Amino acid sequence: MVKGEFVKDILSGKKRTTIRLGRVRVKYNELIVHGGGRPVAKVRVTNVVYKRVSELTEEDAKKDGFKNKDELLEALRRMYGDFNEDDYVTIIEFEVVQDLSSLEPQDPYLGLEPADIARLGLRYLSDTLSEEEKKILRDLTTTNSIRSTAVRLYGSIERRWRVRRVLRRVLNELVRRGLIRARENPSSSGKNRGRGRPKHWERRRKR
Repeated sequence: MVKGEFVKDILSGKKRTTIRLGRVRVKYNELIVHGGGRPVAKVRVTNVVYKRVSELTEEDAKKDGFKNKDELLEALRRMYGDFNEDDYVTIIEFEVVQDLSSLEPQDPYLGLEPADIARLGLRYLSDTLSEEEKKILRDLTTTNSIRSTAVRLYGSIERRWRVRRVLRRVLNELVRRGLIRARENPSSSGKNRGRGRPKHWERRRKR
């Protein structure tokens, strides 16, 4: 999670790190950043650095989107309260790999991985999902594979249509709510332009 004011800086590349108090263990190489009440971007973690507060530099502050170190420290105090100069912080360096407001319109799933769609669905649409849909999405966050989830949950790869159906419904609802968007496709007709829905939405992609 980041504050909404940092969204533009993340997408432009101005903000290339996030600094958290304490020694944070980063479990995944790729993460979805959320800000301003919506998913912002998929990022790849490029480095994780541990420092004491006293060791933070002006450059650390600028990479995190602040003008200087004092502004960074003030933001950390607002977020965490008081801390000591000897306390550790974690600097997570990242690069944007997908802008979630400018996804690929020609891809059946807008270029998103099944696990990404599943995580977004569970986070933003939980109140609209059935228990079966939640079970499918939770399994996809582990397998990232339509085929594997079909086998694990239904015992047969032939049941993968069930998984695809849930993914399409979730993706459609995320687009409808404006949480994610595809970039405009110049070759699409005026009827479809700007809706963020793939032109060949119903095409099934084998996985």
